Amino acid sequence: MFGVAQFSSIPLDTEVLQITLAGVLGLFLGLEREWSHKSAGVRTFSLISMLGAAFTVLGSTPLVVVGGVLVIVQGTLLAVRGLLADDEDEDQGLSLTTSMSMLVAYAVGTLVASAYTLEAVTVTVFSALLLVLKRELHSFAWGMTRTELRSAAEFAILAFVVYPLLPARSYELGAGDLMVEVEPRVVWLMVVTVAAIGIVNYAIVQTYGSRGIAVTGFFGGLASSTAVVGAMLDHVEQRPAVGSYAVAAILLADAAMAARNLVIALAFTFETGLLLGAVVPLGAVILGSVAIAGYTADWSENLDMDLESPFSLRNVLSFGGLFLVVIVAGGLAAAEFGRLGFYVTAALTGLVSSAGATTSAVILYRGGGLSAEAAVFAILLATASSIVVKAGLTFAGPDREFAVKTATASTVLLVAAGAVTTAATM
Repeated sequence: MFGVAQFSSIPLDTEVLQITLAGVLGLFLGLEREWSHKSAGVRTFSLISMLGAAFTVLGSTPLVVVGGVLVIVQGTLLAVRGLLADDEDEDQGLSLTTSMSMLVAYAVGTLVASAYTLEAVTVTVFSALLLVLKRELHSFAWGMTRTELRSAAEFAILAFVVYPLLPARSYELGAGDLMVEVEPRVVWLMVVTVAAIGIVNYAIVQTYGSRGIAVTGFFGGLASSTAVVGAMLDHVEQRPAVGSYAVAAILLADAAMAARNLVIALAFTFETGLLLGAVVPLGAVILGSVAIAGYTADWSENLDMDLESPFSLRNVLSFGGLFLVVIVAGGLAAAEFGRLGFYVTAALTGLVSSAGATTSAVILYRGGGLSAEAAVFAILLATASSIVVKAGLTFAGPDREFAVKTATASTVLLVAAGAVTTAATM
């Protein structure tokens, strides 16, 4: 009789569960194929995944290879049958997709049995999404312009080719006692982040740009708040009556800029201690900007920002170069003149890019070159400088009323944020 002791000796926590999970994942992967009435569905995919898991559990590499070859042969036969079919309902592309999906199901089984459970689940879910979103993905690809396609390729190179090749360690630059640590991957990650923000901003503006100034100002500010100022100057020059909406857009760009700086300050300091001192002042800038923007405009006017491409590779690389220069210059200034030298550097850099100054402060803090208080103060200086320079740029336009309104709103914002910060620290 099969007793409890015998049953408990079955390794349910290893091989049995692995094979079961492989079958479940294969079944999930085959759902869309079954729904699409393909020749291979939930049963076939589940069996293929369990086959891969079973062969892997046996620990025989030749057997795993033979199983993979059999799946490839079966998939090839299905693909050939789809290519030669005369039935109008037969989709050749889907036949090829089914063949590749079968091989993916086999790989999922081997991953599960090799204890790569998270990787197997990731492959399964992502593959299922690719199958389900077939029409949407095709429409997206066919609707892309050459410029958008080129930007996508450039981003892929930045994120998935260059970044992994960079060394995952820090280097010391300088001479004698003037040394500063630089992490190439962290600097390049900022380049990738700026490019990614540009892509997200482009997609949102292309979809909602003509429907609201909030989208234009805030998401435009994520990529480049200075660009938002330029767009507003042009708009006000053509239609002076919409000056209040343009002021609101610039304030929302300030909110986006402060939010971006806060994310940088927190996201890259998990290992060395979060820069929590930046939360209250930057949070005050974000909320204050949104509140003042809501007060200055009635939101009945829509703006349209026509972006030529998701991002400029030249500008992104220049941004990366600026990061590196700021890191080195700020570190050397701090080493030579102490904190005062770095504060001056941060304030001046904030006139060009508050993200660059924020990143340099974070990197120096990570490397031990700055204390948490000094890094937070440098970030706040850069943020304030960015707000001031945007207000100053409005005076380059012909509409003095618009410039005065922007300067007044920016001053109120800085004073209010300073008051909240002071009250919170008392």
